[in-house]
Amino acid sequence: MTVSRRAFLAATAAAVASRAAASPAPRVRGSADSCVFVWLGGGMAQIDTFDPKAVGDPATRKAGSAYESIPTAVNGVRVCRFLPKTAALMDRVTAIRTVNHDVIDEHAAATHRVHTGRPTAGTIQYPSVGSVVAHELGARGEGVPAYVLIGYPNPSRGPGFLGPRAGYVYLTDTAAGPAALSRPAGVPAERQSDRERLLAGLREGGRAAAPVAAYDQALAESLRLAGPRFMSVFDLNSEAAAVRQPFGGEFGQRMLLARRLTEAGVRFVEVSHNLNFLNGTGWDTHNQGQRNQHLLIEEMDTALSALIRDLEARRRLDKTLIVIGTEFGRPAEFDAGGGRGHQGTAFSLVLAGGGLRHRGAYGVTDDLAKRIVSDGVSVPDFHATVYAALGIDPAKTLAGGPRPVPITDDGRPIAALFPG
Repeated sequence: MTVSRRAFLAATAAAVASRAAASPAPRVRGSADSCVFVWLGGGMAQIDTFDPKAVGDPATRKAGSAYESIPTAVNGVRVCRFLPKTAALMDRVTAIRTVNHDVIDEHAAATHRVHTGRPTAGTIQYPSVGSVVAHELGARGEGVPAYVLIGYPNPSRGPGFLGPRAGYVYLTDTAAGPAALSRPAGVPAERQSDRERLLAGLREGGRAAAPVAAYDQALAESLRLAGPRFMSVFDLNSEAAAVRQPFGGEFGQRMLLARRLTEAGVRFVEVSHNLNFLNGTGWDTHNQGQRNQHLLIEEMDTALSALIRDLEARRRLDKTLIVIGTEFGRPAEFDAGGGRGHQGTAFSLVLAGGGLRHRGAYGVTDDLAKRIVSDGVSVPDFHATVYAALGIDPAKTLAGGPRPVPITDDGRPIAALFPG
């Protein structure tokens, strides 16, 4: 039977409307004002971290967790034994154990999916979650950007059709900060002021031209961010040793910097764990990368627990949503080299703080953490939960592209995580 395009579109619209009417998205709204998004590139093994199962054996290739589990502050919720500091804080944390998508073998495609909530498309560039937050809320403070990326830039982190105003400022060195914004050492403040006065005169004749106006806007933003308010945030030495030490090494110092950035008014900070990994492969634990995976988990445990406690001590935990993201999980089976492959059918993403009603874990997987038993969460659902926690309506529509685009791909926030 042949169906016309008009009939197909009408039937599709009717089906979408029927689904929405049958089970409307819950109307929830959180009170967080900032987000720290921690990215574990490579694919964190949920079965070896936040969704542990019976212990397996890589030597005999018996499927299962690589490590024993331990109890947490939430009765009945267990995590890997290399997360003891986080285990004590799981009443401030929820591991969403049933996130899923259909990307398996492509790291880039899966990274794009988790960052944008949508598959890669050739006709439209979708914005990342960080850019959506920057676009919707802007910076919380004066003299700081809305969105900072601590790590290497990538299109999946970008603003897509929202344009450069929803983009990020990035840095790879926590000590130096975004060095390109700093005034060169050989240019004193007086000379810089003279340059800005000269520039102001040149601007007058070219403001109307769109390319010049766009450049002028970018230049004005760079001058604003080069001011002392934003640059002073990167002086980690101003923190007491008793504050810095619990965060640990470079990854932990990135987390401390993320706290300082959000405290200064940056709305969204992504912290990438893309350092010289202790296990040689990072979170992409094929073959021998699995052998020292526990060192990565311990490093994450130290940094995450320190951030939670630090924010709590400063009375900012309820206002700061912490997210742990990764592109997919790992299967329970071990490969021939003792490592694990990729898995998108069920994996864990983590939320902490943000004023949510935490429960340690949400969703149930089977005995090998491969299939969802109850409470599945799509990536759009996860994004909707993040947006709602930050007070953004996950049902709204974004403009700016070739057509209006829903802020999520029919995502629905997890109502159980919001205060009733």
